Amino acid sequence: MKTMHKMLLGAALLSAAPAFATDFSYTGTFRQDDNVAFFDFVATGTSTVTLRSFSYAGGVNSAGATIAAGGFDPILTLYDLATGNRISFQDDGSGVPVDPVTGAPFDVNFSSTLAAGSYRVALSQYNNFGGATLSDAFDRAGSGNFTQAYCDMGITAPFCDFTGAKRTSAWAFDILGVDTATGPGGTVPEPATWAMMILGMGAVGGALRRRSVKVAFAH
Repeated sequence: MKTMHKMLLGAALLSAAPAFATDFSYTGTFRQDDNVAFFDFVATGTSTVTLRSFSYAGGVNSAGATIAAGGFDPILTLYDLATGNRISFQDDGSGVPVDPVTGAPFDVNFSSTLAAGSYRVALSQYNNFGGATLSDAFDRAGSGNFTQAYCDMGITAPFCDFTGAKRTSAWAFDILGVDTATGPGGTVPEPATWAMMILGMGAVGGALRRRSVKVAFAH
């Protein structure tokens, strides 16, 4: 009987355990300047979430991978999936390294305390900003390789930055401190499934805290 009580107590404690915040790393490429990569994530409680890129100036992402410098100038736009409204956006983040070629600190590094809920973040190339809601078009949607206007003489788009330098199509993006995340074009679980997620994540404890995904836009 005591053994049974211990088992029931253990199960109750497990079911009450909070989800473990996890770090997710993604890498991929764009096909042209006006592409946008979307990432969805869930916070099951109030969480400090960090969204940052590594591909402009390079660095080591949360999965431990070394990312080469040379990618395009990224910006991000964060939305609340429940309302569709934009929460914030960022062009150049603070505390990011400078690119070894251009000397510019153009990676993003956004951190904010978010309430429990579902969110979508868009990664795009400067200056293709997202609208006030998810239903709004991005500023450069349909403009193809709009960075030709930034290219130095003799250089052609796509993937020129504001310094005039030619860049690559590569991006690397981390989502830190969330419960679940999916890469470009993905979806997040409905609120009704969150309890099951918490149970499952509590069961595995601290096992495998990081994920890494590579994606590319099809031609």
